[in-house]
Order: sequence, then C-alpha cells, then structure tokens
Amino acid sequence: MKGGAKRILAALAVCVALAGVVAQGQIAVSSNDHKAVWVEGVNTVPANPTPDTVTILDLSGTPRVIAELDVPGGWSAPPQSVAVAPDESIALVTSSATLDPRDATKTVFNDVLSVIDLTSSPPRLVATLHTGRRAAGVSINSAGTLALVANRADGTVSVFTIAGTTVTPAGTVDVMAPDSEPSLPVFTPDGRSALVTLNNGHRLAMLSVRGSRVEYTKRDIAAGLRPYGIEVAPSGQVAVVANIGNGPTGGSDTLQVVDLRLDPPRVVDGVFVGMVPEGIAMSPDGRFVAVAIQNGAHLSPASPFHHASGVLKVYALAGTRLTYVTETPIGRWAQGIAWNRRGGMLLVQCAQDRRIEVFGFDGRRLKQLPSIAVNGAPTGIRIAQQPVPH
Repeated sequence: MKGGAKRILAALAVCVALAGVVAQGQIAVSSNDHKAVWVEGVNTVPANPTPDTVTILDLSGTPRVIAELDVPGGWSAPPQSVAVAPDESIALVTSSATLDPRDATKTVFNDVLSVIDLTSSPPRLVATLHTGRRAAGVSINSAGTLALVANRADGTVSVFTIAGTTVTPAGTVDVMAPDSEPSLPVFTPDGRSALVTLNNGHRLAMLSVRGSRVEYTKRDIAAGLRPYGIEVAPSGQVAVVANIGNGPTGGSDTLQVVDLRLDPPRVVDGVFVGMVPEGIAMSPDGRFVAVAIQNGAHLSPASPFHHASGVLKVYALAGTRLTYVTETPIGRWAQGIAWNRRGGMLLVQCAQDRRIEVFGFDGRRLKQLPSIAVNGAPTGIRIAQQPVPH
C-alpha cells in the first residue's frame, strides 16, 4: 500500500474512532490553565507560560486522551467552566482570566467563551465569543439549544442560542448587584428554569426560561456561606449546592440540599464536608454526589491549615437526604469532577499536580486507577448531560 493511501486510511480510522466515542456518549472535556501555580501558598503566574489548553478524553473504556488543543481557560471560576452539548456536537469553555498585557506576572479578568466542534476530526476551535467580565460557570440545557454563562465580575448572566455548532449571543440578564459574583448557572431538567449560585450574595438566583428569553424572577433561595458549585438531580426535584465558605481558613464547609418542589424552594438538609468543596458532580442516575475538597493541600507546609492531600468524598442522595458513603485522599488544589455515563468511574482534577486522578466506584468503595497527565493545571471539566424525556 502506498504512503498516500495509508495516510487516508489512518485519517478515516481516526474519524471512525471519534464518531464511535460520540455515539457512546463518553466524552469528557478538561480545561487546563497554564497561568497559575501555587508557590509557598501563593497563586503565582509562572515565567513565560504557554497557551492554555483543552484535553478531550474518551471514557468509553480505560480513559484516554483523544485530542488536545489551545483554548483559553481560567482558574478563577467554578470547575463547571466547561459544558458539553447533550449530543456531544460542541463543547463550550469559558476563560475567566488572562495575562495582564501591562504586567506578565499578573492576570486580569477575561470575557471569552470558546466553541469547540467535537464532530470534526480532530476537534477544533470554531468560534470565540465574548461575555461579561470574569466569565465563570457555563451550562447547556437538555435540549442543546441554549447556554448560560455567569459573569462573576458583572453581576450578570449571558445567554447564547445553539444551532448545531453555531453559538449566537442572545442577551444578558442582570441577577443582582455586580458584587454578588454570579458563579455558575444550571438548568432544571425541563429547561424552564435555571439556578445561579451567587458566591458573594450567599443565595441562589432563580431564572425563568422561555425559549431564548431568560429573565430574573427576583426570587432567590437563601444558601450557605459562598455557594459556588451546584448540581440539579435528573428528577428535577432537588439541587445540591457546594458552599466554599471563607476559603482555606480551617473551617469545615457544607453541601446543602434544596427541595425544588416546595413553594418557595428552600434548603432542607445539609452536611459538613471539609475545607473548600471546590468540585461537585452528581452521578448520571442522581443517586450519588461526589465532592472534591481542597483541604489546604495546595498551601505552604508552614500554614496551620496545610494538609498533605485533598479529599474526594462520595455521598448517597435519597430524596432530600445526603448520607456519607466513602472517601479517599487525592492530589493538591482539587478542582472539577466528572462521572462516566455508567456512574462507575470518577475523574478528579488535581491542578497543582497537573493530573486528572481516576477512581473506580462500585457504590460503596473507591478504587484508584492510573492517572492522566495533562499539560497545564486542570481547572474545569464536564461530560454531556443527557436530555431528560418530558
């Protein structure tokens, strides 16, 4: 076989492999920040950082990297700074921080939303859009037609419509005072509502969604101290909020359960989990909630709040009650979590160690599997949220 024919067959093989991954619903997308590293407990910009990247993973078997590309990211946002369309046609990645053009040792707020075409071989960046300042958490509705981005420095949420791989700005929603720090919007499964964590407002803002029209209802849910991450159960009946408190100051922070069936919705239960529950992810069947706790592992060993490792904890969710199941040590500067589609595997970002740790889960125990090295600090990760029948 001649060289040209071999190259064509190789390219076709890659296309077929990627198409198989999409069909099985097993893609995870990790955003990796190259602008941040902790030095003696201080978040520091390294000298001459390379561009931020995205790593695309195949979870259909043993996790493996299928693509990497340059895409701006940012550590100063919830780890749900990545969203994947339900049909895995596109991924959206926000960039909350960029290098200061006047001083390369510092960062400034960014306002970028990147669109990645996952159907092309290899996946490619197809659009760069703009949001408000400090673009943070992003989510796509279960129909795959609408996306919301929280603008943490503006007190707003940006709205985008989605048609195939085309993403179009569709307005901005004011959700509170600019200093309320909206951090992560999430849709309810029916797509008619959304909740937004207000990290500095200690509340959840409630949005109504009608087509591409998104409005702030002026109704809020009182949450714990500095709500950050949030997940809504597939049933739409409850949400679980991770409150990060005052950061690595030694206190134990909380997960809280919101009963969305009540009028008005409210917090009805909660558990203390540890210091800074940065990452939170609900299993696809809604039975378990995993939380990545920083635990001061990225701080200077001289700090009284330093610990040798972060902690991954898993809780069972039954109705509105969270019950402890198991835990295991993890690496430093814990960030995002992603489950595989069957709920038998967890990926946990350990940003200071520049790796994604992988664990098997059998409903009772966690078993550590080989980790995945990435070329930056992994600070955002998501898999596709499957559409819910109505």
